[in-house]
Amino acid sequence: MAQVAMVMNLDKCIGCHTCSVTCKQTWTNRAGTEYAWFNNVETRPGQGYPRGHEDQDRWKGGWRLKHGRLVPRSGGRARRLARLFANPELPTLDDYYEPWTYDYETLTSAPLGDDVPTARPRSLINGAETEITWGPNWDDDLGGGPARLAADPVLKQLERVGQKVRLEYEQAFMFYLPRICEHCLNPSCVAVCPSGALYKRIEDGIVLVDQDRCRGWRMCVSGCPYKKVYFNHRTGKAEKCTLCYPRIEAGEPTVCSETCVGRLRYLGIMLYDADRVGRAAAVEDEQELYEAQLDCFLDPHDPEVARAAEESGIPHDWVTAARRSPVRALISDYRIALPLHPEYRTMPMVWYVPPLSPVVEALSKDGHDGEDPANLFGAIDALRIPLEYLAGLFTAGDTGPVEAALCRLAAMRSYMRRINLGQERDCSLAAAVGLDAERMEEMYRLLALAKYEERYVIPTSYTGQVPDPDAAADTGCGLDGEGGPGMYERPGETFHALAPAVGRQDGEGGENEADEEDGELAGSATRGRVNLLNWDGRGRPAGLFPRRRGGERA
Repeated sequence: MAQVAMVMNLDKCIGCHTCSVTCKQTWTNRAGTEYAWFNNVETRPGQGYPRGHEDQDRWKGGWRLKHGRLVPRSGGRARRLARLFANPELPTLDDYYEPWTYDYETLTSAPLGDDVPTARPRSLINGAETEITWGPNWDDDLGGGPARLAADPVLKQLERVGQKVRLEYEQAFMFYLPRICEHCLNPSCVAVCPSGALYKRIEDGIVLVDQDRCRGWRMCVSGCPYKKVYFNHRTGKAEKCTLCYPRIEAGEPTVCSETCVGRLRYLGIMLYDADRVGRAAAVEDEQELYEAQLDCFLDPHDPEVARAAEESGIPHDWVTAARRSPVRALISDYRIALPLHPEYRTMPMVWYVPPLSPVVEALSKDGHDGEDPANLFGAIDALRIPLEYLAGLFTAGDTGPVEAALCRLAAMRSYMRRINLGQERDCSLAAAVGLDAERMEEMYRLLALAKYEERYVIPTSYTGQVPDPDAAADTGCGLDGEGGPGMYERPGETFHALAPAVGRQDGEGGENEADEEDGELAGSATRGRVNLLNWDGRGRPAGLFPRRRGGERA
């Protein structure tokens, strides 16, 4: 199978949040999504967004092994059914933040007086004055501060295994971590959805929410260990990052990638063996999950792989794109990109090049030759950003792959510095990390100088379905706003409020108004749906159970 994947180079992220703002303006600028950030940039160490989302002992996200089998941490079907109407393992609004605006009207309409008017913050939920106590980037630029960062779940995990990370300000360290939905190979959000609304597209691996099938149970919110599924309280539906699939289908990069100031994002195709995914996710030792996922990926340059891919229905241009994929090069060839929290066993497909602290200058300051390979590689484990912390993020605590990636990055910097200073190429630096001079320079070009078409290698969609413009005008998109299948008919009606009596669904299978000819609900935005929140509790409304052929209810 083929999957559209992303790699982010954390060495180049400056924390400007441009990606978050453009994503917000494109996808979550509607009522009910004020607190939803499909893309957010966290400062690490920190508690993240929502607060403490990595604490799976509390939130029960992802998978766990039980008698050698993968089961959702949120429990089996019986446990989820028992919590269908009251799930205590959901982040509250305080774990996110209460979105706010400012009372700008006061600045323009305040009468002349001795005091300067101020724009007080007001809640976007109820309009009342509020105090700002948390936000989606509250940890921003607080790296190393002991007051809040002690609650970082990764730091807590390090303390449990006896590894102490110093948080005094003189030992402070920080880096930025942009996060989107991981579009996993083994998504737990899809597995725990009672209505089957979440699904993973066969053609490109993007995980989406069917707005017509979603019933707002919110099991997907608790089931996602990255907490990248949000509940729209206006529509009563779940929403999440779509990897900008309309742009991907047209061969264009995502909005967050297109607008990234640091040019740190890469998009490309990965070919993988779907039969290996389940076995890889069920590896006993968490620290072996990284290598197990690497074994799932296939080499598109292998003629047998290319032949099998095309026999499976993957077009030739997708196989060609997989050969040119910058994502595959960073993940499989150079092995400098690592997955985020593989211990969740979801097989994430957004990978990260770990940040490299200054090392050459630090060695030179102490009188050592910072470009000597022995000194260079010996200083990796003494970097300002601890290896153990990076390993807690990317390799389930195994420092080996992290150290190997950082050694390659350090060797590349030293190697290219000699060239830029007009000195001779030192091939021993490349050989010390398992590369030759040519591949070292190719890796440098991809990380530092890659052009637009080299960072984004995205073939166009191959579904072969051309939408009917007339039909599209009738159906619309579930995220279109008022009147779309993801919105209620009456403006102002929310998921927690009963409709007026005229819209109440009775137990005889219809509404108080006349039913349609086919017996479906007259007031439903989409045929075949039943709104349990507007049901009066008597009888059995139409649409609650599927119909047999011939029109009888099952």
